[in-house]
Amino acid sequence: MKVKWLGVACFLITGNHGLKIIMDPYEIDPRGNIKHAPVEETADIVTVSHEHGDHNYTAGIQGRPEIIRGVGTHSVKGIEFSGVASFHDNVCGAQRGPNTIFCFTLDGVRVCHCADLGHTMDDNTLKAIGHVDVLIFPTGGPPQTIDLTDAVALWDKMKPGVVIPMHFRSPKLLFPKYGTEDLLKLRPDAILTGKSEIEFTAGKIPSGQIMILEPAL
Repeated sequence: MKVKWLGVACFLITGNHGLKIIMDPYEIDPRGNIKHAPVEETADIVTVSHEHGDHNYTAGIQGRPEIIRGVGTHSVKGIEFSGVASFHDNVCGAQRGPNTIFCFTLDGVRVCHCADLGHTMDDNTLKAIGHVDVLIFPTGGPPQTIDLTDAVALWDKMKPGVVIPMHFRSPKLLFPKYGTEDLLKLRPDAILTGKSEIEFTAGKIPSGQIMILEPAL
């Protein structure tokens, strides 16, 4: 299974047999805060965590993908997706609304995409998510997402195999508070991969690694 970061919170997950899942496709921001190229990839399945333009723009996706939204269990093309309820802020959604965390297993690898999670998780949420091999997590900080120090503390509690940061400040994404340098101050063991895509194999997942990708678009 391959995990490719396209930009913002958008990832392309490709299975060993060619199934393609795009998560949280973004729309180009006319104000200029998003400087990534448009998402025009082909997909079989698209997940949308919430209805903001930098996470729900499905119009540019090629093919005829099935689109998944909302909490609960979604069975699509032989894959079971679990939508776990959360919020886009730390006041139960009062400021930015709901956020759906999507978890699924592909080729024996358990993936969890936290989208614009704005708060730490309680035990019920952690139980609903369960064990995670690859945790895709926002590290740009408030007001859009969880504070970086809280994020790192949560990773230590969740104990995923790999954390892939996303939705952080960069020359192509201007509005988040924190960038790569801020994460490296807290976790200097994080790996700057220098590439946009990583391949994972069931049973061979690293333990407790943070892998920082470069956006492909």
